[in-house]
Amino acid sequence: MPARRLRRLLRHWGAKVIRFGLIGCGRVAPRHAQSLAQLPHTQLVAVADLKQSRAHRFAVEAGIDPGRDAYLDYRALLERSDVDAVSICVPSGLHAQVARDALDAGKHVLVEKPIALSLEDADAMIAAANARGLTLGVVLQNRYNHPMRQLRTAIDEGKLGPLHLGAATVRWYRPQSYYDDGWHGTWAMDGGALMNQSIHHIDALQWFMGDVEAVSAYTTTRAHTMEAEDIGVAILRFKSGALATVEGSTVTWPENLEGSVSVFGASGSVKIGGTALNRIVLWKVDGMVEQEAEILTSQVVDPPSVYGYSHRAVIDDFAGALLEGRPVGTPGSAARRSLALVLAIYSAAQGQREVRLDAPLADATPILQVTA
Repeated sequence: MPARRLRRLLRHWGAKVIRFGLIGCGRVAPRHAQSLAQLPHTQLVAVADLKQSRAHRFAVEAGIDPGRDAYLDYRALLERSDVDAVSICVPSGLHAQVARDALDAGKHVLVEKPIALSLEDADAMIAAANARGLTLGVVLQNRYNHPMRQLRTAIDEGKLGPLHLGAATVRWYRPQSYYDDGWHGTWAMDGGALMNQSIHHIDALQWFMGDVEAVSAYTTTRAHTMEAEDIGVAILRFKSGALATVEGSTVTWPENLEGSVSVFGASGSVKIGGTALNRIVLWKVDGMVEQEAEILTSQVVDPPSVYGYSHRAVIDDFAGALLEGRPVGTPGSAARRSLALVLAIYSAAQGQREVRLDAPLADATPILQVTA
């Protein structure tokens, strides 16, 4: 049964449907709109964008009235009583302000990664949601991919034994034109290859291996004219004693070559790759050797882009949390951990020193402010 028809039936039966406003109609926004249209318990009712033509076109494509439901000022969208929650798809540097305004207006918030560009902003968003009894979720969609869940389950069940080593590798390419739009690659709105392109992989590494104790790092800008880095490398030391490397870049001409996360334990070695951390590349786990061939061929089709297929799972979980009164799967606190790690890497690179994660990161946050 089509989602739209099922949605009408749910309303007829008195079931709750979560009505969304979408703020920012850029590259990732169609993932949200498509997911909202496909799920029976969600509905897109309004959109907002600074470009009138884009807001109008997006509303038409989403099947809502562009004259009534498309806005230039997102604050007008937030005044609508029929908006229960908002998806925030604006540039990263605007996440905090838009989220705070939405929470102040009594709306639940689902925001794209990273949650914000400073810990101060992330903490303010989390505090505002908690104070108002609202839900703040962050789009870390790769956590919902089946191979990622398989690995997390194997780790939780102890099948890999104690983890000794890990790696997050992002060898992607972006042409100069990508950074010529006025906000990509700037400290005020975006950050560089680590904050923008690699944060999903850094988040996954920490999700699998636990809390990071300290980092050392280097960053540089080699192939682009931009404020932030197009290459970043780091060494992580976890509280468990395990070590890991992070390599993130946008210089691997002429295309994205690899995006992967690897973990190596006493009784298992696993690597997840594919276009969007969607495919198991290596699975050698004690007691599962005979299943390796089957596991490696279970996810053979890559999605068409690095966004992957799991936005719908994120939004389904978020809406389900609102309907069921339970915590969301990827709350603001989870995204804060990834942000803190990226900021620590930046701080270590800037000061050419080791940075401990249990120390205040006040020295890291200004990097995303004073050089803008």
